[in-house]
Amino acid sequence: MFAYFCVAVGGALGSVGRFWLASLIAERYGTGFPWGTLVINVSGSLVIGLFAALNETEGHMGASPTFRQFFMIGICGGYTTFSSFSLETWRQIQSGNWLHASSYVMLSVFLCLIAVWLGYLLGGLLNSLKAH
Repeated sequence: MFAYFCVAVGGALGSVGRFWLASLIAERYGTGFPWGTLVINVSGSLVIGLFAALNETEGHMGASPTFRQFFMIGICGGYTTFSSFSLETWRQIQSGNWLHASSYVMLSVFLCLIAVWLGYLLGGLLNSLKAH
């Protein structure tokens, strides 16, 4: 039961962080292109990749399973926005803006995969520092 509580608290924190950052980006750059969701998904991918690498068997942090659930499922799950991404893509398609829709899909997939890889690479580098 405690794990569910941890995931719920993490999800609330991640959702509030997502709302704050998306609002900030929308104020600065407008809402014509979903920059907020893109930034959130890329940064969330970077963070979850880094955290995953740091918490592998030979990892630097060695967080408990409960903390990993709190952070990866709760915070990262609440923070990243795949459902928002899907709805925003659909709205771009509905408005006939196929260029924005296809650009958004390609950028999201490509940048999020690169971000996970970079986070994982950074985590591996930090892990190697622990060994020295």
